[in-house]
Amino acid sequence: MGNRLVKIGKAAAMPGTTPEVLRKWEKTGELLPARKTRGGTRYYAVADLLGSANEAAPTLCHARVSGRDRKADLDRQQAALEAYCAAKGWPAETIRDLGSGLHYRKAGLQRLLDLIMKRRIRRLVITHKDRLLRLGAELVFAMCELQGIEIVIIHKGEPPSFEEGLAQDVLESITVFSARLYGSRSRKSRKLIDALKSAQEQT
Repeated sequence: MGNRLVKIGKAAAMPGTTPEVLRKWEKTGELLPARKTRGGTRYYAVADLLGSANEAAPTLCHARVSGRDRKADLDRQQAALEAYCAAKGWPAETIRDLGSGLHYRKAGLQRLLDLIMKRRIRRLVITHKDRLLRLGAELVFAMCELQGIEIVIIHKGEPPSFEEGLAQDVLESITVFSARLYGSRSRKSRKLIDALKSAQEQT
């Protein structure tokens, strides 16, 4: 696939490129057509297009907390991420997520996965690995690697509140499952949740 040539129409339809972008790259010499016919038809190498599109893509930061009561922590994460990128000279955008690190249907995470699959970002920056997902972060990292997207984790170790955050995520997940099984207002559901909260406070 890397050596395949495509006409400008197909080239412009690839993620990260448009007819205007291709004309700009040709004018500046950043990306020239691999072949140009006497009639002026331009052919581009797929490998060159993917590389140039990825280089032009922005840096994306991802911040997450488990609940709305932790909004202050979410603000701190975003500030730390954007300060880090600014120091590196990387123009960046931040996706903010509210929800358990065990859940995969958060709006921000879904948008992030879509951007990764379309190669619309150059690098992903997070404060800690568990801020992305408690379980399954390695799968997202593997997707990034396949797409040539750099992963930057500012703090390699676990955050100070790792155990507390994990317990909160597990409690939220059990709350959802219990509500589906017994009903959100049932006595069994409330009894189970109260017992879990009590156990969490004692640990």
